[in-house]
Amino acid sequence: MSRAGDLFQLLRDGNPWTRAQLAVTTGLARSTVAGKVDLLLNSGLIVSVGEAASSGGRPPSRFAFHAQARTVLAADVGASHVHVALTDLNGDVLAEEREGLPVTAGPEAVLGHVVAAGKRLLAAAHRPDRLLAGVGIGLPGPVEHATGRPVKPPIMPGWDGFDVVGLVQRSLQVPVLVDNDVNIMALGERAGFWPGVDDLLFIKVATGIGSGIISSGELQRGADGTAGDLGHVRVARGEGIVCRCGNIGCLEALASGAAVARSLAASGVAAGSGRDVIELASHGNIAAIQALRQAGRDIGEVLATCVNLLNPSVIVIGGSMAAAGEHIMAGVREVVYHRSPPLATTNLRIVLSRAGGRAAVMGASQLVSQHVLSPAGIEAALAALVAAG
Repeated sequence: MSRAGDLFQLLRDGNPWTRAQLAVTTGLARSTVAGKVDLLLNSGLIVSVGEAASSGGRPPSRFAFHAQARTVLAADVGASHVHVALTDLNGDVLAEEREGLPVTAGPEAVLGHVVAAGKRLLAAAHRPDRLLAGVGIGLPGPVEHATGRPVKPPIMPGWDGFDVVGLVQRSLQVPVLVDNDVNIMALGERAGFWPGVDDLLFIKVATGIGSGIISSGELQRGADGTAGDLGHVRVARGEGIVCRCGNIGCLEALASGAAVARSLAASGVAAGSGRDVIELASHGNIAAIQALRQAGRDIGEVLATCVNLLNPSVIVIGGSMAAAGEHIMAGVREVVYHRSPPLATTNLRIVLSRAGGRAAVMGASQLVSQHVLSPAGIEAALAALVAAG
């Protein structure tokens, strides 16, 4: 707790603190605390929020985290869309743009759009580039988190090994953090709606199927960044069904939006996409409702194993197919609660995403905030401020 960056972690709770309270909590001398508070005030990351009640003499000043001191650009790159948002350091969305742009257009076109949209949002919000804390990007494929480079992404031709960070930093000289889209959706959902939950699974059901795993409060990426790839787990009903990955019987080949649509079309129901399936179900089409319920059961088969292994307290179902709501959820719950041991499901909640279409940009913002507001990130920012005079 000897650095200003360490002291700042106490102030991140959003509650007002006095210098005396900080000194008592940290065990530091009041003069030391005062110097660190002054540094943080000069950076704008904390602000004065009035005075505490006096016990005699001049009332002491109180300080709190100022989330609006910096902005973050958060980008959700999907299979067929790009969503760019401008947020504050708490992840609250200030402005956003959505565009139908396929990831197959290639990294230069897609990332060029991200940068251009980000600059438009900054200009419209009258937020100068110098107050931009960083850029967070979610991609629909495996990512080497340390470098931000995609690793053999199956639906992203031209992206394998591409220097995403380098391209963005040609235009925006700030930290750029890149991760798999489902990982950042898990971060966004937890930060926005389940901040007190340390063990959470976020399941994205859309063109593909994947999961973001938060265990003991930390996002789990695995040794090579592929943790949570549920879509390519084999399920019992998949015998003889070929997945786009080349294997047989993958969950994605049975329960993704495209797979459900193909199944219905093969039985004579006009459905060309997951969106069509959801539309049919919303109008009471029995075949579509039954197909969605079965997709939920298939997903539940894999999730029952996850519950046994990871013992989450919350499972969140998100992605475009979550718009099917209780039709998929009923199938998931039916299998998970039947196949998992009672102790693992006594307090388990299986819920639909509350963040919805904003989960990924909220998580991309969190990715940046966690980096720049860490003790090391704060120390670097204060050192740059001192160097600039």
